[in-house]
Amino acid sequence: MFFGTMPLAEAEGAFLAHSVSLGGKRFRKGHRLSGDDLALFRDAGRAAVIAARYEPGDVAEDDAARRVAEAATGEGVRRQEPFTGRCNLYAAVHGLALIDGARVERLNGVDEAVTIATVAPFEVVEPEQMLATVKIIPFAAPEAAVRKAEAIAAEARPLVRVAAFRRKQVGLVMTRLAETKASILQKTIEVVRNRVEALGSAISAAETCAHEASAVATAVRKVAETGADPILVFGASATVDRRDEVPAGIVAAGGELLHFGMPVDPGNLLLLARLDGKPVIGLPGCARSPKLNGFDWVLQRLLADVPVSGTDIARMGAGGLLKEIVSRPQPREGGDSAPAMPRAPRVAALVLAAGRSSRMGSNKLMEPVGQKPMLLHTVDAALASAARPVIVVAGHEGERVRAVLAGRTVGIVDNPDHAEGIASSLRAGLAALPPGIDGVIVCLGDMPTVKPEQLDRLIAAFNPVEGRGICVPVVEGKRGNPVLFGAAFFPEMRGAKGDVGARPLLAEHADAVCDVAMEDGAVLEDFDTPAALAELRSR
Repeated sequence: MFFGTMPLAEAEGAFLAHSVSLGGKRFRKGHRLSGDDLALFRDAGRAAVIAARYEPGDVAEDDAARRVAEAATGEGVRRQEPFTGRCNLYAAVHGLALIDGARVERLNGVDEAVTIATVAPFEVVEPEQMLATVKIIPFAAPEAAVRKAEAIAAEARPLVRVAAFRRKQVGLVMTRLAETKASILQKTIEVVRNRVEALGSAISAAETCAHEASAVATAVRKVAETGADPILVFGASATVDRRDEVPAGIVAAGGELLHFGMPVDPGNLLLLARLDGKPVIGLPGCARSPKLNGFDWVLQRLLADVPVSGTDIARMGAGGLLKEIVSRPQPREGGDSAPAMPRAPRVAALVLAAGRSSRMGSNKLMEPVGQKPMLLHTVDAALASAARPVIVVAGHEGERVRAVLAGRTVGIVDNPDHAEGIASSLRAGLAALPPGIDGVIVCLGDMPTVKPEQLDRLIAAFNPVEGRGICVPVVEGKRGNPVLFGAAFFPEMRGAKGDVGARPLLAEHADAVCDVAMEDGAVLEDFDTPAALAELRSR
């Protein structure tokens, strides 16, 4: 293809390289110049024009785009007619985009004149959603390049296809432990049902059984006999080994384990198995949330009749970091499941220091422990942790508290209702938090031995998307303080009464509670009597 400045006498049939306005008429880029057009150019005093002209071996942009797009069009795809060297492909059905990324790269490497851009492989698409666009960059492409691109696009199977979701009867097995609440099971089945129905299938059989291999085997076999395909198994406790209760139960039912683990987060603990030729999936705990996770990728393929192997799962790592912004701490029912860029959660620390210390006989928080008052040990631990901001709630002897905290980078809020108990301090502290906080660690001022590393361990465990919206320190099975609460629980915390605080939320939201093991017993120690204080000082 020739491109450049050419005399008007040679420009008839050439294509304008740039838009031009002459005599009240606008000629757009790519306009094919006629004799009448050139007369206007002459009348305007032009002697030449920047244009392009085909040469032997060139394929016009629209023809080239059409040929490559036709070769790339597979089942479930419709092709639009080309225009200005662009030919778009659209989904004809609701399904999964099947696109060979390696071939896309090869096609785009043939010649700079020929390009194709597509949606991501295995993306869920709706009818009339654009799947791909073929664009010829200049006004023509070399015949040899077009032929090579066609060959790559049609190689084995067309490059762009959509596997339509099929109407399948899905089986579900849920296990339960003695402490598993009925509400958790109900939430689980609702979330799974919503997932399945959104892809055009339905749950046809559901069984609940004990979290024991023999019970799992019986339930899986019973569901399999209904013809369910695939079968989903949701354990009350996460599967941590191929020999754990859920995989052992699948094997006992006559199944075969194909792959355990997944390079997708959330979704690492997914289990892939097979029973009577049908897929069986051990679900990761994050599947209790409607947010996108690795299980979605597997379920989408299975419901579109796209086989999934252990090798396929192993290849999901690139792009497999799906963590959501934790400022959305609770699942948004029916909400957008598109992943957001991960970031560290914004967790604040509330240090409760408003009480009267009635059992001590004096303000215990002002009592010296080592070289500084008890309160400063607690505040300094919070400041040395990742929690920000650190806010101290003062009340009784508030001026003394403020004086002790002079020089510390903390916020101080007064609680005039401190005599009502901890609940009033929680309300005051939460009201002082800045916008955008994802969670808060509620620290008790009379726990001076708690270490910053323990606070950071709570923050590291915090992930509401994966069901860890309340993080509690635990030493040898005994729960302690401080406790980290996700922002989703702030409204209930504001409604707390008396001197109990937010502790009842642990029982009310057991499915969101994560016990965080601690080796140091400091999280179990508070000092609210003279004897306890004397023991602390003696260390």
